[in-house]
Amino acid sequence: MISGTTAIAGIGATEFSKDSGRSELQLAAECVRGALADAGLEPSDVDGLVTFTMDTNTEVAVAREVGIPHLSYFSRIHYGGGAACATVQQAAMAVATGMAEVVVCYRAFNERSGQRFGQFNAGLSGQATSTGLDNSWSYPMGLGTPGAQVAMFARRYMHEYGATSEDFGRIAVADRKHAATNPNAWFYERPITLEDHQNSRWITEPLRLLDCCQESDGGVALVVTSLERARDLAQPPAVVAAAAQGSGPDQFTMTSYYRDELTGLPEMGVVARQLWEQSGLGPQDVQVGVLYDHFTPFVLVQLEELGFCGRGEAKDFIADGAIEHGGRLPLNTHGGQLGEAYVHGMNGIAEAVRQVRGTAVNQVDEVDNVLVTAGTGVPTSGLVLTTN
Repeated sequence: MISGTTAIAGIGATEFSKDSGRSELQLAAECVRGALADAGLEPSDVDGLVTFTMDTNTEVAVAREVGIPHLSYFSRIHYGGGAACATVQQAAMAVATGMAEVVVCYRAFNERSGQRFGQFNAGLSGQATSTGLDNSWSYPMGLGTPGAQVAMFARRYMHEYGATSEDFGRIAVADRKHAATNPNAWFYERPITLEDHQNSRWITEPLRLLDCCQESDGGVALVVTSLERARDLAQPPAVVAAAAQGSGPDQFTMTSYYRDELTGLPEMGVVARQLWEQSGLGPQDVQVGVLYDHFTPFVLVQLEELGFCGRGEAKDFIADGAIEHGGRLPLNTHGGQLGEAYVHGMNGIAEAVRQVRGTAVNQVDEVDNVLVTAGTGVPTSGLVLTTN
């Protein structure tokens, strides 16, 4: 068990933009240096790096650019945004088992000015790989973008539980409200109303523009080390109380349409059970949630899978400002990927660290435990970070 033995000791990020004007490798190097500076460490202290399989910046290239002399551990996690919390899990396992002493997790890309993940790419269904085979079930039907793929799920969820577009919109309104007071957010000082959400154009019914995360350029890095060492560093440690990965039955990537039930995210249920068991906590013990918000409907379903409410009850759970700052479960106090930036969830982990430290822009009072999740609709991961 790694629970309580490791901590996130440093966080670093570039600015979040629509055109960074520099390479993805430079973004990676900048955020890694920033995270080390935040922790009060030098590149020579680092002996491990973890990132996503989708990241274009190899570990050895980042090590060269930053000045890390040697690596004894390096790892990559698959499934896009589902990898976010798993990078910390991998780093924590490496530290806890003695394979490394200081591991930096990073993600950096030009996702707006460079390769845009939301574009249709018919070639993906013709690859001679298992991914090509999976895509061949959906691409010929026109389901070739994340928005279209999630829209199928969302429509069924609405049919089963009576959720509405307005219910989805309340997620977007809360995120943008938090982003509006966060100077680092792309949508700083630009809140929206539910009417704005309802007037935004359709992307793929029932998803509107304001149901879909933005596209961003930027990078985020996190420093993971032992709790004992973290206590002697520059910042209060964010203790890794639990870290988990999960995939569910008949798992596809964004198109798990062949399950007996189409309205849940069982992979998040797998993660939730591990998080609560490892940490000894439960939903009632969480003061802040950072839930992966690439599409608003999946935030509702995550609340159900994580045990904050029953099946189909999330629309009622979020009513009356419950997920806004000052509500009973503030979500995505940095603005989330809808409001701050889309960096595959790594910026959400950084926000969780700030909440534990007590330094967040929208700081919640008396925070002891923060829950973080990674991308949904895909094999995913999660964290519980605590003050001790």
